[in-house]
Amino acid sequence: MVKRVLNFVYREVRGLHQAAYIIALFSVGSQILAIVRDRLLAHTFGAGFELDLYYAAFRIPDLLFVLFASVLSIYVLLPFVNKYSQTVDKKAGAEVLTQIFTLFLYVYVLVAGALALTAEWYVPHMFPGFAGEYESLVALLQILLLQPFLLGLSSLCGVVTQMNHRFILYALSPLLYNVGIILGIVLLYPLFGIVGLAIGVVVGAVGHLLIQIPFVVRSDYAFGLSSRIKWGLISKILSVSIPRAFTLSVNQIVLLVLIGIASSMSEGSVSVFQFAFNLQSVPLAIIGMSYSVAAFPTLSHLYAKSDHDGFNRQLLTALRHIIFWAVPVIGLVVVLRAQIVRVLLGSGQFDWSDTRLTAAVLAIFVLSLFAQAILLLLIRAFYAGGRTKLPLFVAIFGGSISIASAFILQKIYLSNVDFQLFLNDLFRLSEVEGAEILVLALAFIVGQLIQLVLLLAFSRRAFMVSYRSLIRLTIQACLASVAGGISAYVTLVFVVDGVNQDTFIGIMLQGVSAGVMGVIAVILTYLAMRSSEINEIYRSFHTKIFKTDVIAPQDN
Repeated sequence: MVKRVLNFVYREVRGLHQAAYIIALFSVGSQILAIVRDRLLAHTFGAGFELDLYYAAFRIPDLLFVLFASVLSIYVLLPFVNKYSQTVDKKAGAEVLTQIFTLFLYVYVLVAGALALTAEWYVPHMFPGFAGEYESLVALLQILLLQPFLLGLSSLCGVVTQMNHRFILYALSPLLYNVGIILGIVLLYPLFGIVGLAIGVVVGAVGHLLIQIPFVVRSDYAFGLSSRIKWGLISKILSVSIPRAFTLSVNQIVLLVLIGIASSMSEGSVSVFQFAFNLQSVPLAIIGMSYSVAAFPTLSHLYAKSDHDGFNRQLLTALRHIIFWAVPVIGLVVVLRAQIVRVLLGSGQFDWSDTRLTAAVLAIFVLSLFAQAILLLLIRAFYAGGRTKLPLFVAIFGGSISIASAFILQKIYLSNVDFQLFLNDLFRLSEVEGAEILVLALAFIVGQLIQLVLLLAFSRRAFMVSYRSLIRLTIQACLASVAGGISAYVTLVFVVDGVNQDTFIGIMLQGVSAGVMGVIAVILTYLAMRSSEINEIYRSFHTKIFKTDVIAPQDN
């Protein structure tokens, strides 16, 4: 039994759809645990001040993780490892990882140490709304600074697992990460208070790393600490990775600024914003991340071979399936937002006002789901082509628009009663305190949409790819989204009279019934329009993706 489990975990998976669906499957499991995590937090704290502190403390560590993990990621290191492995030998490829590991260890200890020691100075300036609680916020932040280090090491191990097509092993890590956080909420919080939550995050990060170590140690690309840094090699890697690091960090900087603004709003605003962002990240991870991660190794390989036609076909295939899935999800989530939030988060201290406010913010976030998912793929396409600077400039421009929009929209909201009434009526938030948080979600999606438009335009020139073939699918997806949304809404209206909405079972039954009818309507709409993606999905599952050949871990 144990051998079968290990064989499954170490299974090599090739092919875009097979890899994407396996990653998506484990992403579903990870996101389910993430939902359990958020439900436990909502039940224990509600959208309150203590949870605001917890989420705010994540912003600096998350920014550090993005900055450093960008240097350690497969998207930067894979081309270098492949190059040295093919032109020299596998030991030379492993040396690339060793050099990066050594640099990361030294630099992160210095940076994180400085941030931990000076936290008491900069935290009050970044989060002005937490006056009187800075000591607790600093303590949480200092503990959470361990998280990026552990996840960074895990990301470096992920280079080895992904380049060997061990997508199952790679996809298990996030599951363990969320398990650790859940243990922190259930076991450590009662013992140590809010500090226990931060310790749980560190425990989860340890699990994220440890699951990959056995394969990495036994592979031909095992890495360690070097006594000498080869600056010639490091400079080549940094020239590629630094633009990527800044590109990915732009979103974290935007979120940092938005959370800072939210800290000065009503109590619980940070929690509402983060809960809604986490919920919209579930379909984003399942759809956008799955296809972008699965497509990248092939895109990189095709571009290196100068197979531009193959590169464009792979890019368009991934784009088609992202649009196929993402657009209908938008319609369903917008209609079912209140049921989703109430079922997933609505218990304990998380009351009906928290539910309504979080649902409204979720509806705004999810409108940009297709844009965020496509951006994940396009950015990786540029990385596969060795063009890392253009996505950086686009991200900076879009992020700047988001931040500027946040301040402008907040000012308009506070000074314009008509604008307040419009948003309150649109999202049914009359008499709900804290609706000001809606402007931050609006500001975020404005930047995402602008980035999408620019990257689509630039990618057409860079790769000489035509997106005309996507027009028909986009129309089909929009019609399917509308059909699914209408079907779900009609079902809600029909079911609402016979269901007790004051109980968890009643709300869940209402939401599931409407969701099922919405999904059926989406599928029927696609079938009626003879969507080719339906056939591609069927063929992918028909190949029995879980019966691909097993390749055992490599021995040194």
